[in-house]
Amino acid sequence: MNFKVFNSVSVHYLFMISTIFLFIGCTEKKKQKSTDKTENVAIGRSANDIIPFFQHWNLILGDGSNVGKAIGYENKNFFFTASDDHGDWVVFKAPNAGNTHGTSHNTRTELAQLKKWSPMTEAKMKATLKVMNVSTTGDAHVASTYSVVVGQIHSADGHENEPLKIFYKKFPGHKKGSIFWHYEINTAGDDNSKRWDYSTPVWGYDFSVVGTDEDTYPPEPEDGITLGEEFSYEVEVKDGMMHLTFTSDGHETKTFTKNLISSEFANRSDMPEQVKNLFVPIGQDGLERKEGYAGEGLFFKLGTYNQTNGKDPKVNKVWCSGAETHGGDIQKQYADGNYAEVWFKSAEITISDDAISNAGYFEANDGLSTKTVYPNEVIPFMDKFKIMLGDGTEVEDITEFEHKDFFYTVIDGTRRWVVYKTPNSGVTSKNSSNTRTELHEKREWLPKEGGKLTGTCKVMQVSISGDARVAASYSTVVGQIHSGEGHENEPLKIFYKKFPGHTKGSVFWNYEINPVGDDNSGRWEYSNAVWGHDMSVIGKGKNDYPAEPKNGIELGEEFSYEVNVYKGIMYLTFKSEDHETKTFTKNLISSEYVKKSDFPVQMKNLFVPIGQDATERATAYSGELNYFKQGAYNQTNGKSPETNMVWFAGAETYGGDIAKQYENGCYTEVWFREATVGKGTPPK
Repeated sequence: MNFKVFNSVSVHYLFMISTIFLFIGCTEKKKQKSTDKTENVAIGRSANDIIPFFQHWNLILGDGSNVGKAIGYENKNFFFTASDDHGDWVVFKAPNAGNTHGTSHNTRTELAQLKKWSPMTEAKMKATLKVMNVSTTGDAHVASTYSVVVGQIHSADGHENEPLKIFYKKFPGHKKGSIFWHYEINTAGDDNSKRWDYSTPVWGYDFSVVGTDEDTYPPEPEDGITLGEEFSYEVEVKDGMMHLTFTSDGHETKTFTKNLISSEFANRSDMPEQVKNLFVPIGQDGLERKEGYAGEGLFFKLGTYNQTNGKDPKVNKVWCSGAETHGGDIQKQYADGNYAEVWFKSAEITISDDAISNAGYFEANDGLSTKTVYPNEVIPFMDKFKIMLGDGTEVEDITEFEHKDFFYTVIDGTRRWVVYKTPNSGVTSKNSSNTRTELHEKREWLPKEGGKLTGTCKVMQVSISGDARVAASYSTVVGQIHSGEGHENEPLKIFYKKFPGHTKGSVFWNYEINPVGDDNSGRWEYSNAVWGHDMSVIGKGKNDYPAEPKNGIELGEEFSYEVNVYKGIMYLTFKSEDHETKTFTKNLISSEYVKKSDFPVQMKNLFVPIGQDATERATAYSGELNYFKQGAYNQTNGKSPETNMVWFAGAETYGGDIAKQYENGCYTEVWFREATVGKGTPPK
């Protein structure tokens, strides 16, 4: 049996009835025990009185909770009713930040259908609505900023992607905003991190029209929709085809058709120019499976899905808005316009008798954002490592371990990452001035035996304070080989460094000599540039920075490295999208620095002035046990540069207060999404 539900009730009659029930309800409420359930019972007219179809949906709120069917329900923060001169409305409201549902960055107060249906059957959703508010803050060159999704088709299976999202977006200072709709590809294969959306304008712009910088907006769309202006959409799916109709008084009616079961994006040559400009630069360049969404259960969603969030744009330049969130305080966000609010006047759905339960979607996603996902679930090699955290804590078993200040997981909008975070000042290991949240390999190996470490990472933060004359300032080490014997020196450190005010930073690697004799105080390092500068490029004054590297790596930009030690030779490979792949070779068992005449000019300029001018033993690290390290080893510390102009950065540490360092950018943070460790292999 098909079902249809409509909004067709006399406003005058319902106003009289609501007044009576409001009086009765208020009297009865005084007698009730105060509980969440009773507090959220609608007093007077409920949403279901205005749009009587809530028995067919679960309601997800802006705090991430699933309250089930919203019959006779209200929540004054997220879901309630309102009236104006044009009638009665159901209000959906969601802040820029709160708890979310599933793996999303974004809050929502949104209905999700209780049944799912095949795209080969018939399904229809219609709605008349007006958007009352979108966030007033955010980053204008992030495409999702200042927008809200008011209707969707969602897949309950496979990657759980979205063949339809209907957006409204308005820039601050503009009267008119844009309506556009998206098709998200159903990515081929098991890796969904490269999925992307294609945006089609209805009235105004599409999604890809953004500001030139954080606070500069494009021109106002001439044919746009104002806040508070009614419009309607109709979504009909039949025999695998999606038909869309958009209407609004004073605007041209627009219609669109999209095939949901046969992809037009299955080949690289099919990728639209819009996608190449918007998504490819952030590594989202996947292909769609040829059959699109065929064979998957789909369901409708309707309400307010706020697309503006407080995530840092360097995490994801399409989906992370950098908006004001007041630390998640909902009332403060509501007070200064940092929320999305949509009013629905009418809505209806029609689905086939063949529709089946969608319970599996809710079981998989309810409460997911509050569940702990351990780093070992993302990079399953943690049994091979122990860890030191930024407060000096050492943990041997990290297979089911996380620490929200130092070592945990996040989602960047497309995939999950392991986060390593550490302040400029805290407790650290012996013989080091620098804090670290860093893995320490349990296995030890001789250079002749070898080993291999790989990592795909992005540096999200380096300290914004320090002394530009000090080579270590503003840098972090993201991978190492460390000796466990002798002087316990480091034949490899992989660095990322970015000066304040620069967009691009440098990736370089250092080799530290293994000095001859018992005195290790004269040890020094030779730095090799990968992309950008090497370590020796410094400022002339404390706040005088060198030129920005032209071929550098930005914060939030992915790069990968492979360290392969085989029969005493270290082979290094560095890769990053749109950057030249770089390879290096270094002998770990035969030194090239046994005489002072072998010293590089770089070393003479950087280390000799501070008295570090030892020679290396001829066999270098031969015969010493080594191990890998990976994570965030902060090279910016609060030590006085007058003591050591290479390693003592003179950075702000707030007396060791970790929270204050985090608040003020005096820390380092590195994200890894892939990593492996094992035995060395013959080089290719």
